[in-house]
Amino acid sequence: MKLAPSSPREWIFASLRIVSVLAVVFVLLFGLVGYTTWMPGWSTGELSTLTLDTAEVETRGRLARHVQSLASTIGERNTRHPKAYAAAAKYIRAELRACGLEPVDAPFRSDGQDVVNIVATIPGASTPSEIVVVGAHYDTVRDTPGADDNASGTAVVIELACRFARAPGARTLRFVLFANEEPPAFQNDDMGSLVYARACRATSDDIRAMISVESVGFFTNDEDSQQLPSPVLAPFMPDEGDFLAFVSNLGSRSLLRRAIGVFRENCEFPSEGITAPEWVSGIGFSDHWSFWQVGYPAFMVTDTALFRNGHYHKPSDLPATLHSDGMTRVTSGVEAVVRDLITEPLDSP
Repeated sequence: MKLAPSSPREWIFASLRIVSVLAVVFVLLFGLVGYTTWMPGWSTGELSTLTLDTAEVETRGRLARHVQSLASTIGERNTRHPKAYAAAAKYIRAELRACGLEPVDAPFRSDGQDVVNIVATIPGASTPSEIVVVGAHYDTVRDTPGADDNASGTAVVIELACRFARAPGARTLRFVLFANEEPPAFQNDDMGSLVYARACRATSDDIRAMISVESVGFFTNDEDSQQLPSPVLAPFMPDEGDFLAFVSNLGSRSLLRRAIGVFRENCEFPSEGITAPEWVSGIGFSDHWSFWQVGYPAFMVTDTALFRNGHYHKPSDLPATLHSDGMTRVTSGVEAVVRDLITEPLDSP
């Protein structure tokens, strides 16, 4: 048996074969990563030069009040602190009612007590059976006030609900504040968004899109502040944590690409997108994961949380650590995405 090349000519051909195989592997890998990260449009705007107009300044004040009320006044919100958990739900209901909405509790049992998902519905004008869900979890992991994770997302969802209460679209909008996203409920039967998604599937609700608003307040221009779930992504993603990330599984790729395209057309704020298999670390780290489990298309908008924010799941996750101007601009961009999803043609899942 011939085990190795025996002449210079054979060595050359063997080397060329090895180089060719390596080149093919590199091209395939490069193409795969490009497939997951190439997004329509261009990321615009800079965090360092961000300035707000008068309306955005007013929005910033409302968002700050929501975050302060949840993270500082109420604090840790989970089944270990049932009074604080209930106080957070009460605050959310009151804010939605103040906008003219009628929130409805969807209670379920967890850890021996009742917890609630809170749902505010704005019926569609022409195709009310088609539904777009915008959601965020309002609970916290233990021993943290959860300003970024996820009072920031809760604040943005409340603000969006108030805006769309005055300007509904063709499709029905459901704004849902979920209980029990954090461990120990995370990705198990007690996860509030999974309870809700399963209930929607059981009644054959025609959910065309779901947006999970997860940790959207921490932005920074510090060098090397952005970590990545895989070093393979390094050539394709920024190393500064100054952008909003759009994240989905492969099944929701077309929805995510549409959403980030609309965001970039309407919002001057840095943005990046990734669509990848669910087993990639971080891809399913919020309530959008629950909707994938029952076959609904969904994606997450996020500041990337643990991949950027050193205060993640710590007592130091306080309102003062958030970039309030960035969170405000993000709210306007996500509003444009929601408006597109409830007015323009949208495929069924």
